[in-house]
Amino acid sequence: MTRRTARRRTTSIIAALAAAPLFLALAGCATGASDAGSGDGDTADKSDKTVKIGVVGKSDPQWPAFVDAAAEEGITVELVDFGSYELPNPALSEGEIDLNQFQHIIYLAQYNEASGDDLTPIGSTQTYPLGLYSTKYDDVKDIKEGETVIVPDDASNQARGLLVLQSAGLIELDGGGSPFSDLSDIDEAKSKVKVEALEAAITPEALPDVAAAIINNDFVEKGGLSFDDALFTDDPKDPSAAPYVNIFASRAEDVDNETYLKLVEIFQTDEKVQEGLKEASGGTGVTVQIPAADLAKTLAKVQKDVAASK
Repeated sequence: MTRRTARRRTTSIIAALAAAPLFLALAGCATGASDAGSGDGDTADKSDKTVKIGVVGKSDPQWPAFVDAAAEEGITVELVDFGSYELPNPALSEGEIDLNQFQHIIYLAQYNEASGDDLTPIGSTQTYPLGLYSTKYDDVKDIKEGETVIVPDDASNQARGLLVLQSAGLIELDGGGSPFSDLSDIDEAKSKVKVEALEAAITPEALPDVAAAIINNDFVEKGGLSFDDALFTDDPKDPSAAPYVNIFASRAEDVDNETYLKLVEIFQTDEKVQEGLKEASGGTGVTVQIPAADLAKTLAKVQKDVAASK
């Protein structure tokens, strides 16, 4: 079995775990990779360039501004919206899209390690705080002993969510916790609350039935919440947040594609895109411009740590 065949089999299994309607939506929009996905660094007239970018939250205000700014540079951007984090990486690996922009470095490292893939960051976007939300309480100190708090069930966001709960004084993690902590690392005897995991997209729906929930930025406003509603967040400016920098990811063979790198530059520097990002995050996101080589080094380190943590 070739590496590509093994990769396709692994990513097909991952994609199959997603809900059927989401899979059908993916199938309906996947018409094959565009010419811009060839990875040849073509510098010819960009007027015929069409790039498919997978996102989670196509309606976010930065995306129309980004599409317009790209068009001014002769690049047609087609946004492919996914309703779940599990889908954009397999779609990128299989060539159904050309880039994706939805994940941070830890998420990509864990995906690559689990799938045997080699997707690569080609540009940074923002770092976002991760927040704890509640419809029952206005202060984290008011959460009662023994109540239930929800965290996302994907490994990278679950670990980060647990660290947020620990910083908020709701739980204690064995050894102080790490970017690879999971529910089994909770010291229940020393913790104030019980913790359960749900798919990130549906964490807001659980709020009426629990004390609080860790909710990813993508789903805060979709759940009828405001970023100002967070009871507690981590600090995106902390150096320890480097693995949580959000990125554009490509296939490894496309890291030098000039059209893709131009899109990263547009995203990082266009004023209207930045205004949209500020609106989308309620002003909480921190824009960062980290060289792709440094992002790749961070990915390699985190992926090594992921492998060692197994």
